[in-house]
Amino acid sequence: MPLGIPYDPSMTDQSYPSDPKHLIRIARESGQDERVEPLDLGERVRALRKAQGWTLEQAAGQAGLARSTLSKIENGQMSPTYDALKKLAEGLNISVPQLFTPPPKVEANGRMVVNKSGDGAAHATATYEHELLADGLTSKKMLPYRARIRARSMDEFDGWVRHEGEEFLLVLTGVIRLFTEFYAPVDLGRGDSAYYDATMGHNVISLSQDDATILWVTSLT
Repeated sequence: MPLGIPYDPSMTDQSYPSDPKHLIRIARESGQDERVEPLDLGERVRALRKAQGWTLEQAAGQAGLARSTLSKIENGQMSPTYDALKKLAEGLNISVPQLFTPPPKVEANGRMVVNKSGDGAAHATATYEHELLADGLTSKKMLPYRARIRARSMDEFDGWVRHEGEEFLLVLTGVIRLFTEFYAPVDLGRGDSAYYDATMGHNVISLSQDDATILWVTSLT
């Protein structure tokens, strides 16, 4: 059986394609086979590597392969062994079948919403004054909002704020102090930003005479 082709006990050695670009048969959950467009393994590996933002050296290091080996695979100059395929998949944090599965087609749905300054839905608390942005857009994957920081001391909070997802903040005006559960407090001025795990306790106070303002973006998935 040629190297690099998934084993199928229903096929004889003669029925395996010798060309790695040959049509790959992928089994549906129903048990039926579906013919898909021919897939170039080298192009697939290159696309997966670039999606991670890795150079050849970085990807080869992750997979435990020589850079020259990975380069030959991407350029269709060699058919990888199953062991090499396993290393590639593990390095890319995917399964071996996913190496042979075309990426899903992404179609633009044209969703967009615009908020003029001050148009966002207001939501005030004792410590923050939030202006929810893109409030009219349903099924969002991010929750963006502008916040005016009223708090001047950690004593004004009833414990840590924590919630699901990850969070990004960008200081728009003033100076803030970001407190987190596992890190030392950090002072941030206009243009400074932070990205953190929102399940970790976190609070923000203003160090400015006036209330500082920040842009907050929280992931919803």
